[in-house]
Amino acid sequence: MNILLYIGTVLIWGTTWLAIAFQVGTVQVEVSAFYRFSLAALTQILFMLAIGKLTWVPIRQHKWFVLQGWFLFCLNFIFFYNAAKYLPSGLIAVVFSLASIFNMINASVFQQKTPTPRPLIGACLGVLGVCALFWEDIQLGNWANTGLLGLLLSLAGTYCFSLGNLVSQHQQKAGRHVLVSNSYALVYGSITLGLWCLLQGFSFDVENSYKYLGSLFYLAIPGTVIGFAMYLKLIGKIGAEKAAYSTVLFPIVALSLSTLFEGYIWTETSVLGVLLALGGNLIVFSKWSPGTKRQQQI
Repeated sequence: MNILLYIGTVLIWGTTWLAIAFQVGTVQVEVSAFYRFSLAALTQILFMLAIGKLTWVPIRQHKWFVLQGWFLFCLNFIFFYNAAKYLPSGLIAVVFSLASIFNMINASVFQQKTPTPRPLIGACLGVLGVCALFWEDIQLGNWANTGLLGLLLSLAGTYCFSLGNLVSQHQQKAGRHVLVSNSYALVYGSITLGLWCLLQGFSFDVENSYKYLGSLFYLAIPGTVIGFAMYLKLIGKIGAEKAAYSTVLFPIVALSLSTLFEGYIWTETSVLGVLLALGGNLIVFSKWSPGTKRQQQI
């Protein structure tokens, strides 16, 4: 079961980064994100109603759904969609693979888990890998440059995603089914995005093209409803730290697509950076802490 969840997550999320790049155009990216998660929320709610699984949760507990919606279906994608203006989609996916490192840090801060030296070494390698990927921009030292601005946005989105992982893990420990949590979180995330767009005065335009509409549908249904359900199911089974192992693999898919469709050009430094970043993640996952076994069932 776990291996099927991993494969599905890798294939779906490995392709969503290119779809996000297709959303960058005439429509404000935050508005595109609002369309995506509104469609995903509607689909999720209708599906849950159809199978009779949408249970009522007391309002006092909705604060966790709000937090999950903000971190997994709102703030992180505001950062990622804006990063797609400046970076090839494959590079954003590589930065996103640092979620494993952020998960480790957040678990240490919020759950009092002390990592062993091995994952710390892996984290250092991961950071070095990202530095190598963006070495040319770092040398220029211009933080307004597209590369470094895209890097900062990608890092911010990844950290929000990591916080969302912990919220989801808390939800599942409390006995809430992943699909129920996702349903409420999607609603709160899309509402927040809509309010943000209104406050910013963005126009709710729609680009009438197959590329835009097709990628929007793909991001909403497979990329959100199906992909997040599979990934959060993994979190409930094996924990946020190990579930993020899938983030080591899908950058390979994303980089392959970026090379084919976005004209990403590989250099010796970029190859080294990818190897260090993904290798560092592998080391992080090779051992979390001695004697610790996580097995939550939902």
